[in-house]
Formats: sequence, C-alpha cells, structure tokens
Amino acid sequence: MNAFGELSMKSDDVLHVELIEFRRQHRDLDVAIQALEERGARDPLTIKRLKQQKLRLKDRIAYIEDRLTPDIIA
Repeated sequence: MNAFGELSMKSDDVLHVELIEFRRQHRDLDVAIQALEERGARDPLTIKRLKQQKLRLKDRIAYIEDRLTPDIIA
C-alpha cells in the first residue's frame, strides 16, 4: 500500500495531527536547505535529496488538505 493509501484509512482527527506535523517538517526542511545553500555547501546531492523530501511532504500535505476540505458545489 502506498503512503496515500494508508492516509485514506485514517480518521479526520488523526489527519489533522499529521497535517500539523508534516507542515512542521516541511518548514524545518526549508530552513535546513536555506542554511546549506547560504553556507555554500559543497554537497549538491544532499540538497537535492532534501528538496525531494520536501516535495514529497508537500504532496502529502496537499492530499490531506483535499481530504479534509469538503467539496462544496456553488
């Protein structure tokens, strides 16, 4: 089962808690990437991996937000 499949089985309360945690992790990665880039890190592979991890978190955040937001047809 993929990461999104396991999210679909969770209650809204659990998803709210995970959303807060994923947003915090996303911010932390942003700070870490920015610090490495400002320092002129010589390891572009590490920065690339951190950016990919940040994108995966962004996708999970978007999926949870979509699931928690009711569809309203206006």
